[in-house]
Amino acid sequence: LFFDEIDALGASRNDMKQSAGKQVINQFLTELDGIDNNNDGILVVGATNTPWHLDSAFKRPGRFDRIIFVPPPDEEARKHIFKLKLEKKPTEEINIEKLAKKTSQYSGADIDAVIDIAIEKKLELAIKEGIPSPLTTKDFLNAIDKLKPSTVDWFSEAKNFALYSNKSGLYDDILKYLKIKK
Repeated sequence: LFFDEIDALGASRNDMKQSAGKQVINQFLTELDGIDNNNDGILVVGATNTPWHLDSAFKRPGRFDRIIFVPPPDEEARKHIFKLKLEKKPTEEINIEKLAKKTSQYSGADIDAVIDIAIEKKLELAIKEGIPSPLTTKDFLNAIDKLKPSTVDWFSEAKNFALYSNKSGLYDDILKYLKIKK
């Protein structure tokens, strides 16, 4: 079972003002524990951008007891993302290597947004001039200049939790990625 944005379901109960939310969390945790049923053979995975907001009961052994840090794609992965996303788009010869180098710290969603921005600008130009033309490397480089990576703000927040709220070592991978020694 995969739960995206698990923090929406498993927010810290201490931060909740209404008991209904607490009851939902309690019921979910009870189901995870499999009191009336055997949950053997079931893998439950949750994804979140804010693991520090999860209720501590979610992180206890037998529940979501392992936090796996997934960093932004490296240069090779960004090349593949660009190749896949541009596969059926009307393009000239695109310098994928150059785009991958210019998008350090960009997430897959950021790369998607870069492509959308380039397409929107190209469509605006086609409407204005009345002549459609293929997307170029320059179109994508212009889009990259307009969109900063969303991961920068996330890492700023994550760094604070990794440095100051990390007694259990849950966020050591973030520190390692950021090349920060405790």
